Amino acid sequence: MSISTAHNSNSQSKTYAVIVAGGTGTRMQSVVPKQFLLLNNRPVLMHTIEAFSNGQTAPQIIVVLHADYHEMWRELCLVHNFTIPHLLINGGETRFHSVKNAIDQISEKNVLIAVHDAVRPLISEKVIQEAYQSALDNGTAVTAVKSRDSVRQLKEGTTTALNRDEVYLIQTPQTFRSALIKKAYEQPYTALFTDDASVVESSGIKINLIEGSHSNIKITFPEDIAIAETLIKQKSHQL
Repeated sequence: MSISTAHNSNSQSKTYAVIVAGGTGTRMQSVVPKQFLLLNNRPVLMHTIEAFSNGQTAPQIIVVLHADYHEMWRELCLVHNFTIPHLLINGGETRFHSVKNAIDQISEKNVLIAVHDAVRPLISEKVIQEAYQSALDNGTAVTAVKSRDSVRQLKEGTTTALNRDEVYLIQTPQTFRSALIKKAYEQPYTALFTDDASVVESSGIKINLIEGSHSNIKITFPEDIAIAETLIKQKSHQL
C-alpha cells in the first residue's frame, strides 16, 4: 500500500479535532490517568490540545473524557491557567462509543473531522495540516509509519516472516470527511473496530495512508514520559 500525498487546494473547509482521552492509567502503573500525567510540568492532554490549537488549521476541539474525570480536568485547567476553548463531553463504554459521542455533537455538514489520541502530544503541525488536506482530497487520511523492525506473524503456532516494506504502524490523527465517518459510526459496534480507520473501512470506504512521524509517540508506559521530554527538548534546540 502506498502513502497518499495531499495536493494543496487552499480549501477553507471547516475542521474539527476530536481528542479521545479515555485511558485509566493501568499500563502506566499509575492511579492518575496517563492523559493527566505531567510532561514538562503540564498534563499531557494540554500539550495535545495545544498542538491542534496553535496550528494554521485551528480546528474546533472536542475532548472526550470519562465523566468521573471532568471535575479533575477543570481543576487542572485552573491550576495551569489553560484557556484554549474546547467542548468537554462524556466518554463511552469503548473508544468506538466515545468517538461516536463526539461526532454526534457535530451537526454541520461537509466538514473535516480528525480523531486523535490524547496521549500523542508530540503530533506536528505539518502532519495535522497534511491530514486535513488529504482527507479533503481523498475522503480519508490515516497517519502511519513504516515498520523499522523485522515483522513476523504468529498464526496457529507457526510464525511467518512478513515483508516489512508492506507493513505500516498506524497512528493518529485519523481524519475524514464528516459524511463518511458519520455514516460509518451508524454501524453496530464490534470488537474488530480497533480504531476509526477500521470502522470507516468496514462501511466500504477505502483508507488512504499519509506519512506520520516516529516522534509521534503514544504515552503508554512510564518510560514514554522521559522519551517525550527528550524529544521536546531536542525540538526546542532546533528552533
